[in-house]
Amino acid sequence: MTTLSEAARRVLRDAADKLRRAPHVDKPRGAAVTEIVAWCRAWDIEPGARLNRVRLRLDRELLEGIDAELEVQGQPPLASELSGLTTAEQAEHGHQEAKSVREAPRESRVLVSLPARASWPGIAGGERECLDVDWHAITPAVFDVLLQVENLDSFYAFTTEIPALSAYQRPLIVYRGDRHYGGGFARLAEAWAATGRPHGYAGDFDLKGLDIALASGATELLLPSLAWLRHHATTAHVPEGQEPYRERLRRHRATLPETHPLRGYLALLLDEQRGLKQQWFCEQQEWVPFY
Repeated sequence: MTTLSEAARRVLRDAADKLRRAPHVDKPRGAAVTEIVAWCRAWDIEPGARLNRVRLRLDRELLEGIDAELEVQGQPPLASELSGLTTAEQAEHGHQEAKSVREAPRESRVLVSLPARASWPGIAGGERECLDVDWHAITPAVFDVLLQVENLDSFYAFTTEIPALSAYQRPLIVYRGDRHYGGGFARLAEAWAATGRPHGYAGDFDLKGLDIALASGATELLLPSLAWLRHHATTAHVPEGQEPYRERLRRHRATLPETHPLRGYLALLLDEQRGLKQQWFCEQQEWVPFY
């Protein structure tokens, strides 16, 4: 036994905190305490009378002995919190890698679409390029609108050469995310909300698509005109399994004024049960306020 699990370290960190105000801390026998005792004995740290059949009594002397052994082994001291750190950041605290609590490699990453700025030898260029970046590296104040694109194929093919975006000089086009990029986008969206600037959503016109937009904090939708959708929306583009999203959209509709432009779109979805996938949209799209 060469390392302490994160669960065991949490027990010891909690005890260290409480020892600032008390001479000792009792921890009931359980999996984490059993591990701590086995680890101590493996490295000739004997709990002695501190241990009985129901609890382990932790004091400053015992924790100092544990910390000293951790230092010898090149492991992080008990005061180091590994949870949420990347593997590289964990490495700064010692040799131990806590995979179960580390920040996943893509946890802070987002996919953004930006105007192409350079050509690369051997790679054909285009008008735009897609970059995988840490959302912390983005300065929201530089951009005037955030456009969240739901589908990855639509994101890769997205162009800003549409009339609806002509009012914006520096749009930030970002993929909504999936299990790889969803976490990074959620945190970027939170940071963007603080700017008070528009957050548009470009995605499927169906129950799930609008529910995602609502949950992500989008302030407006990028959609074809209502007249166009009335001719092209179809029941075939409202997939099975989306029923759970209906009720929240109904509640949202109830908050809108009778003349609100979104009401006509919601009537297609909620009353006529017709929708349309993003890939079938026409080129002419417009902003539809969400609130």
